[in-house]
Parts: sequence; C-alpha cells; structure tokens
Amino acid sequence: MKLAVWTYEGPPHVGAMRVATAMKGLHYVLHAPQGDTYADLLFTMIERRDHRPPVTYTTFQARDLGSDTATLFREAAHAAYDRFAPQAMVVGASCTAELIQDDPGGLAETMGLPIPVIPLELPSYQRKENFGADETFFQIVRALARPVEKTARPTANLIGATALGFRHRDDLTELAAMLEEMGIGVNVTAPYDATPADIARLGAAHVNVLMYPETGEAACRWMERELGLPFTKTVPIGVGACRDFVAELAAITGQPARLDTSRLRLPWYSSSVDSTYLTGKRVFIFGDGTHVAVMARVARDEMGFEVAGLGCYNREQARPIRALARDYGVEALITDDYLDVEQRIAELAPELILGTQMERHIGKRLGIPCAVISAPVHVQDFPARYSPQMGPEGANVLFDTLVHPLVMGLEEHLLTMFREDFEFHDAAGPSHHGGHAPRPLSEPEGAPAEAAEFSHPPQSAEILWHPAAERELKKIPFFVRGKARRNTESFAAMRGQHEIDIDTLYEAKAHYAR
Repeated sequence: MKLAVWTYEGPPHVGAMRVATAMKGLHYVLHAPQGDTYADLLFTMIERRDHRPPVTYTTFQARDLGSDTATLFREAAHAAYDRFAPQAMVVGASCTAELIQDDPGGLAETMGLPIPVIPLELPSYQRKENFGADETFFQIVRALARPVEKTARPTANLIGATALGFRHRDDLTELAAMLEEMGIGVNVTAPYDATPADIARLGAAHVNVLMYPETGEAACRWMERELGLPFTKTVPIGVGACRDFVAELAAITGQPARLDTSRLRLPWYSSSVDSTYLTGKRVFIFGDGTHVAVMARVARDEMGFEVAGLGCYNREQARPIRALARDYGVEALITDDYLDVEQRIAELAPELILGTQMERHIGKRLGIPCAVISAPVHVQDFPARYSPQMGPEGANVLFDTLVHPLVMGLEEHLLTMFREDFEFHDAAGPSHHGGHAPRPLSEPEGAPAEAAEFSHPPQSAEILWHPAAERELKKIPFFVRGKARRNTESFAAMRGQHEIDIDTLYEAKAHYAR
C-alpha cells in the first residue's frame, strides 16, 4: 500500500462495500477507525444512489486503542442487527483496523446472532478493491448457495454487477433482453439487487453469465465446481463479442442463437466512406483488464484503429493482458501508478486515449482526446439516461464514445483554421452565448507585441519558438499538434538548436516522415 494523489483502486474493504451496497437484506459491519467512513461518499455523490450503503462502522478513536476495541465491535454488530434486521451479515476490518488484529470474524462467531454471519479476510496491504469485491461475493456465495432443483425453462444468473460499477445497472437490462430473445430467463442477478435468499437459489439456473471477471470469477468457478453450473467466458462488449457470446450461450444451453442486429449502427459506419477519417488512428488503451481486452478488439477490428499500446492496473489480470499485448504486437503496461501511464502515453503520442478518469486528466495535460471506457470513473460517467456498454445498444454507445472525441477534434481544427474570420476569432467568444461581450482585439497598451503569438508556453525552457513558427504550428490539427511540437523540439535538441523557426519546423516534419 502507498499514498498517492490519485488511485485506480481503493483498499479491499471498499470492494466489499460495493458488494454489500449492491445487495438487499445484507449488512456489513466494518471495524474501522473514525475517518474511514469516507467511502459512503463514493455512492451518494459519484454514483448518485438514493440510499446510503448498508454499513455500520465501529469508528473507534485513538483514545479507544488503550481499552477494549473488541467490545466496540460486538456492540456495533448487535446494534446493527437490532436496527436493520438483515437476512445475513458480513463482518470485516478496514486497512487501518487490520493492524490492531481484533479478528472481527472470530468475534462474530461468539455473538450468537440468529442469521448467517460471514467473516471477510481481506489482506489490505497486499490486495485492492477489485479483489475485495471478488472475494466478498465469493464468500457470500460459498456460505449461502446450495444445490437446488433447476428451473423448468432455461435460465441464467447474471454475475458480477456491483454498486459503483461502470454502467453495470444498464448492462444488466441489456443482457436480460438479449437472453430473453434466445428464450432464456433470468434466475438471479448477483450481487446487484440480490438478497441472501436469492443467493441460496443460484443453483436453480442452467448457466452463469460472467459479466465482469474482476468481481465475479471466483464465485463462478466455485459454482461450476460445487453446483455444476457452467459459466460464459465471453464478455459481450462490442459487435463481434456479442455474436461470440450468443454462440457460446447457445452451445451451453442448447437454445437457438439469436441476436437482434437491426439497431446496430457501428457496422454500417465502419464500412462507409465517412469512417476512412478514423482508419489507422493510433490509440492507447488502459483500465481494468476486462474492459481493456474488449476495447482492444473493438478498436482494431471494428473501428479500424491501430492499437499503439495497452495495459491494466489490476494485477490479477496481468497475465491475460500481457498475452493480449503480444497478439497486438505491443508491450503491456501493468501498473497502478498513473505517472507511469502518463509517461508511456507521452512516449507513444497516440491520437486517442481509451481509459479511466485518470487518463482523462492525463489527456488534458498532454492535449490528447480521451474516451472513458473503464472504472475508476467520475460522476459524469454515471448518466441518468440508459447507457450500457454490453449488447447491441452498448455497441452503439461505444461507437459514440470512440468517434466523438476525434470528430470534435476535427471540428476544433476547422475552427482554428478560420480563427482570423470575424465570426470565429478568439475574441468573438462562443457563438451560442448570446450575451457574450467580445474582448478587444488589440492588446492592452504596453503589452509585448509577441506575447499573443504563443498559443502554448514552450515545453522546454531552453527552446524558444519564433512567433512565425508558432503560427505555422497552429495550422496542424489539434489532435496531433502536441506530437508535432514534441517531435520538433526533439529534432531541434538533436541538432543543438535552442530556437525553432519555420525552417526547423519543416525540417523536423521531413525528418520524421522518412
């Protein structure tokens, strides 16, 4: 564990909280000091849920460490049961409380509560949030699921969706519609919207649909072994993956493979002349392993992009992502340090980033457009509208997600080309702001004449861009201008030049075009 300004994953107890918050009739008693209750805000402010997580904290303070903190835990657990009357309870410790070794699981066993109490052993200093969610759901399933009679019609469990999951709510709706089209009903969705009683009847289904391996694979493997429930390996994100998923599900259940492709817009656009603008665009992909793998396929095979680099932050998925990277002829980046990711992006200088909210920030700094395709995400990626990633409609959403940053970049470039026009010059302001007062075109008296010529400060204090070269640089499209600037400065540095004029700019262009 290390402290950082931004992190891709929280500690494992946050993953446990995502599972508990997704479920109903389950309560989580968390042995944690005062200050570790910040995680509530993730759900109420970012996901904008209409209820608080079902979590009771012991919230011990520094002065309690000299007394019996175990008693505080017992009292909190009894109070939680009396107040919320849950069907089952999970108990565990936060990363800070783990250090005092009170053993919440052992303490819970001695309390004699009349409901299942499931202890969580989450190694906070070795593992992280996705592991915490996966392990928590696995322990719940192992404690509650039992062999039961199968449903009369073919049914499936939808496994892996949690609270604070990226588009999980909408993916469940889209997948249920896909299954119904094949004549397959939904037995249980878990952990999202499931109760402990629902977990007990998971075995009634004929197949598990593993939606997100990060948060459901351990439980699926256990159910395959103990309950005889096979699970799907294809994540249906993208047109090709949807077709493969339907074929895989048909092979398992014996139902006819049906997929309504009438709503799909991506295949038509990919074969149209308009899409040639996007062909060959270099993209860098980073996020959780599942979304990186599916998006690499969508980017290369369905959009015609070139995958310049890829990687993931969750080390549990490092092996398959490294194998995938070899197939794409690139080197995988496995790291949870966003500074490593920023360095790799700067080196590769892609034209589009597909990543998390961290890569969105990186893209802003580097002047590269970014589309968010994976958690961690911010409030804007929990839209109120229906916006899945899975299924046919999810493919349409992805189509917009990938195309819009590049198309908007083209629009900005066109506006830049006409920046001297009376309607589009910088002082005119946004055309849709009716009350905008144009700024004066002339600089304030006494201002340096060349100050307005620089659209960006030089990246290196040792290299000076001539005003004419800066003006010429502005003619380069917005989405590759940063790369052109860096290449030109590198070229000048190789030649020992400290100033860049128009000749240097074109010589650098010729050099890198070879």
